[in-house]
Amino acid sequence: MADSDIILERLLSLHPKEIDLSLGRIEDLLAKLDHPERRVPPVIHIAGTNGKGSTAAHIRALLEAHGKRVHLYSSPHLVRFHERIQLAGADGCKPVAEADLANTLAHCETINGDAPITFFEITTAAAFLLFAERPADYLVLEVGLGGRLDATNVIDRPAVTVITPVSLDHPQFLGDTLEEVAFEKAGILKPGVTAVIAPQQDNALRVIKDRAEKIGALLSVAGEDWQSFAQHGRMIYQDAGGLLDLPLPRLPGHFQIDNAGTAIAAMRSLTGQVISPEACATGLVNTQWPARMQRLTDGMLVDLLPKNSELWLDGGHNPAAGQAIANAIAGLEEKMSRPLIMITGMINSKDATGYLHPFAGLAQQIFTIAIPGEANTLSADELAKVAADAGLEAQPALSIQAALAEAGRASSSPRILICGSLYLAGQVLKANGA
Repeated sequence: MADSDIILERLLSLHPKEIDLSLGRIEDLLAKLDHPERRVPPVIHIAGTNGKGSTAAHIRALLEAHGKRVHLYSSPHLVRFHERIQLAGADGCKPVAEADLANTLAHCETINGDAPITFFEITTAAAFLLFAERPADYLVLEVGLGGRLDATNVIDRPAVTVITPVSLDHPQFLGDTLEEVAFEKAGILKPGVTAVIAPQQDNALRVIKDRAEKIGALLSVAGEDWQSFAQHGRMIYQDAGGLLDLPLPRLPGHFQIDNAGTAIAAMRSLTGQVISPEACATGLVNTQWPARMQRLTDGMLVDLLPKNSELWLDGGHNPAAGQAIANAIAGLEEKMSRPLIMITGMINSKDATGYLHPFAGLAQQIFTIAIPGEANTLSADELAKVAADAGLEAQPALSIQAALAEAGRASSSPRILICGSLYLAGQVLKANGA
């Protein structure tokens, strides 16, 4: 076990709750650390329910294509914690080195002493230290949960804020109505700072606009101030600055056009940032973000399948994500018809019925599994019952590998989708040899 892994295990015990939304504890620690959050590069702060990670990845790729050095903070990680903290370098940002991470975590642990603090708060403080110590042009900062009381919301003057599509998720922390969730997301808006707003449901947009008006934030709203759409196999982006005729994003799924458009709108809002159509095109085709409609083409799990198979992986886990993934699969089906077989595992706090319902009539069969190593996973039997109630032909399986073997036997040319949880996605990537 690496030194950082040992420290991370220790940090999990500093607070009795895994999640306890508050800013007081991290503000106290950052003050003891001489406020590294005030010394980071200009921040692009991103909140939202779905599309945060993909939008962050697009912004990073677009900025790097324009010759900028970029730090990136995201969560959760898929395979190793280091993925959360990516530092700018000459050839793009890379996960933090083991020695640097271990030293910074140990320093934060010492400075914090025995004061209570959550795992996410102390690791976010460590990330700010690392970002402050290394030069970059921008920091792309993804909210962990919510926005208003998220540990990342100690940045009082970001360069731009972004809210990706808002939907119901984490009701135990953010509320069980769309308006309550939107209020929490809108907590990252700042006076005088432009907020780029991705396509939203009307109720969510109304809450965001009310908050912006109340505090004096500036808005750049999809469908009002800018738009992006597919046309003749291309992506069109248009705002008051003009029209960009671009290649489709590398990340598959129609929803990625919205995410890419949101990223371009965010770049347009950066003071002094000149947009190059050529660099935008390069950024869109170079964007990578694992476990978001990712096709796995080689590896130990892929080797278990018939040669003429497709294996897709997505970590989305709420009803809006389920609908977006089902739409993406339907788009693949239009191009080439294959029997769809799903392998799904989900956490017990998620709306599994709402997530699975869009796949009824689309999937030939679903194999349900318990997520390896997750105490809060639904059992394979529990999830199979939920899937059956949602109109899917469901069968529990003992493991990822067993489900893949069954899927391979069900068809000689299946399209297999592993989905339902980022935790499951991480286990899949690890098992495949990542």
